Amino acid sequence: MTINKTKDGDKLTLALEGRLDTTTAPDLEKVIKEETGDVNNLHFEMDKLEYISSAGLRVLLSAQKLMNKKGEMLITGCSDDIMEIFDMTGFTDILSIE
Repeated sequence: MTINKTKDGDKLTLALEGRLDTTTAPDLEKVIKEETGDVNNLHFEMDKLEYISSAGLRVLLSAQKLMNKKGEMLITGCSDDIMEIFDMTGFTDILSIE
């Protein structure tokens, strides 16, 4: 998986490309921990994300919990397959997805 980071003031955009699974989820978790210290707005662009596993969902859930305390988090560009996973797991009720 490739993680492209763009920081603009207190906004961090993470564009994800490839597969967010057991192998790559720790990489995303590390980026979130290292980069969100002064961030109030976390944006995930997922238009190039092909797959997400339960490990990836766990990382997104912990990012949402973190941002609930300090700002907001938004997920955009999900494919139909990724949206189906979010729907089936109930994550559409937990995460802000456009």
